Amino acid sequence: MARLAVTSADWPWMHAVVEALPGFEEFRPLFAEQERAVDEENWEEADVCYFRIRSALTMTFPDESPVAEFMLHVHDDGTAGWRWHDEPFETLDE
Repeated sequence: MARLAVTSADWPWMHAVVEALPGFEEFRPLFAEQERAVDEENWEEADVCYFRIRSALTMTFPDESPVAEFMLHVHDDGTAGWRWHDEPFETLDE
């Protein structure tokens, strides 16, 4: 899908350039929708996008072990920002 090459960290956010791999293009509109929702401070729509991304994609560490939880934003300029955790994030219904 994509390879993220870390360029900086501003804990808890990591930043990277995105190398799109085969299969990434089908998700580009979803990331654009998420970015639009965040820019417009439409948090309900941003959450919907987050859940759609999390249900469709996984993130792995460089050793290919899975990341338990992540929040990924891929921007139109070919960069990404994300935060991750080694345990699932708590949800409102827990």
